[in-house]
Amino acid sequence: MKKNYLALPLLAPAAYVPSACAQGAETHERPNVVIIYADDLGYGDLPCYGGKNSDTPNIDRLASRGVRFTNAHAVASTSTPSRYSLLTGEYAWRRPDTDIAAGNAAMIIRPGQYTMADMFHSEGYATCAIGKWHLGLGDKTGEQDWNAPLPASLGDLGFDYHYIMAATADRVPCVFIEQGRVADHDPEAPIEVSYRENFPGEPTGRDNPELLYNLKPSHGHDMSIVNGISRIGYMKGGGRALWKDENIADSITMHAVRFIEQHKDGPFFMYFATNDVHVPRFPHERFRGRSIMGLRGDAILSFDWCVGQILDALERSGIADNTLIILSSDNGPVVDDGYLDHAEELLNGHSPTGELRGGKYSAFEGGTAIPLIVSWPARVRMGAESDVLMSQIDWMASLGALIGATFPRGSAPDSFDRLGNLLGEDASHRPWILGQAADHTLSLRTAEWKYIEPSDGEAVISWGPKIETGYLSSPQLYDMTRPGELQNVAAANPDMVAGFQSLLKRIRERDYEQTLR
Repeated sequence: MKKNYLALPLLAPAAYVPSACAQGAETHERPNVVIIYADDLGYGDLPCYGGKNSDTPNIDRLASRGVRFTNAHAVASTSTPSRYSLLTGEYAWRRPDTDIAAGNAAMIIRPGQYTMADMFHSEGYATCAIGKWHLGLGDKTGEQDWNAPLPASLGDLGFDYHYIMAATADRVPCVFIEQGRVADHDPEAPIEVSYRENFPGEPTGRDNPELLYNLKPSHGHDMSIVNGISRIGYMKGGGRALWKDENIADSITMHAVRFIEQHKDGPFFMYFATNDVHVPRFPHERFRGRSIMGLRGDAILSFDWCVGQILDALERSGIADNTLIILSSDNGPVVDDGYLDHAEELLNGHSPTGELRGGKYSAFEGGTAIPLIVSWPARVRMGAESDVLMSQIDWMASLGALIGATFPRGSAPDSFDRLGNLLGEDASHRPWILGQAADHTLSLRTAEWKYIEPSDGEAVISWGPKIETGYLSSPQLYDMTRPGELQNVAAANPDMVAGFQSLLKRIRERDYEQTLR
């Protein structure tokens, strides 16, 4: 059945139209808000989404207390653009510097941009970011002095407190940043970082594989060695500030629990971004060997433990009932993403994407479809399931509506108030959502159809993971009532393709008043 998707109600941009839901914020005590943002966790990775070979009792506990969404999407199929869009309410492809960031990238969200943290801070919330950042630090790329306070950091973006990884675990610098400077800085081992050339005398995974006592690379990831694992980029120094991969989950979770305990009288906003499932996967020894899927499976167990620690801290503090928890992922899964951890060989019948096509980097559904669980015992229905079409781009406007925030003109320009969807109170689909693949190919989804614009990229990734990209030189159109994106029906539906192309052109031009007419 063909659907005239262009005849849907007009969306209202958060920056200009106040939400009626904001009025409801006065009748409920404002909740604490915790976003638990996993890294590379696939739609099919969790048992509550049909995943095999994992035991995640804490995530199951969270799902039993809230709504499990089956049609939710990250904005992009890679990390940095998804995180940028989530925290700013702006599509990352509108900016030229939002691709996967190096560890020495300058701040991609610039001081002066209005962020989700600014929004909560302006309404009296204590705010924090803990865990993976991967959105740049400092004012200029490659010119950070890692041995001094950074001139630009998360304090300039509305976060009262932060304890973060500068990028991600497979990129240098392999240190935590706390309140704008390297945590536990060792003055006897000054830090230097380069993404251009190695430092004289420093070993690399490429030249010194005998030093890789924890993990070896499968492709790339063969530069500086930290903790017996080679990385992307070059680094020297660090001393006692260097992290140990097996302790990353414990460290960030400890800081998150401490923040909860210090701010239990609230309200507070926490952005808790874990690294567990992302490479290099080397969880604490108490998790290693517990999953038949090897280190990737062990990492999922580690993530579940982190979730459990957050839930327990909220309960001990007596604030669990009035805390809104949003658990999700930044993009779809990847199995072999650069290390010899046997993740492909040890799947044992498990499919990280479920029945979806593609994966991380891809324009297919496996690239952006993600698990999403929303819990708020004081308000959200428990044990529910929703297939409503949802995008993470709308979380900023929706949460702003919840707390009655006023948005400065021009902020969160692509975010719309879908609070009813997020809380499981409104089953009406978002009229369309937009996704971005690794090469910036854009796709448009409605509840029933998906359009992927033409792209000249390769059909299957050649440089590493075996993932279909979804790139094709001609338009693609799929009936989403049939799983798998298996039959391209663009040629048989030229009018519908033209309608999607017109809609996409208007979105690119920010012509939101015309996008659905």
